[in-house]
Amino acid sequence: MIVMLNGYPGVGKFTIAQELAPLIGGRMLDIHTIYNVAFALTEFKSPEFIKAVEDVEAIAYDLVRKLPANVPVVMTTVLAGRSEWGDAEWERLLALGHDRPPFCMVHLSCALDENIRRIQSDGRGAKRKPRDAEMARRNQSEAKPLLGGDVEQFLALDVTTLDPLEAATKIADWLKGVRPTA
Repeated sequence: MIVMLNGYPGVGKFTIAQELAPLIGGRMLDIHTIYNVAFALTEFKSPEFIKAVEDVEAIAYDLVRKLPANVPVVMTTVLAGRSEWGDAEWERLLALGHDRPPFCMVHLSCALDENIRRIQSDGRGAKRKPRDAEMARRNQSEAKPLLGGDVEQFLALDVTTLDPLEAATKIADWLKGVRPTA
């Protein structure tokens, strides 16, 4: 099982994933684990950045595929709108989901004022996460649709008033109704 938490920066994907993985007996692979090598050693969105992300991702996804089938993997991402790079990323995620079914997509969202509060929190900078309130405003005003709303196992969850454990518990409860696929 792959449980993909997709949402704009600052909605709580990482923190919720940290709570969710042990609740379902799974492992966690967040987007920053993959991207931080590229952020540290290349220029953002340069050809070297994209190659570094793809190379680290290939290693990570290979390891995910080797995990026992009964070990769920909780992943985080930000995939919204359409672009050549985003579409290629989406195709790789779908392939991973095909190899480790079921592929479960959770779209996380929160109100703008809460998104701004979260995106500006102290711990984000040390993790190379964006902390720009304007980014939250742009993301919510432009409202590019998150990818994955059309997958069979889909949950949209507004986490504005939920703490991370409450959100993780709601997702874990939803996952109990997800039927394994072959």
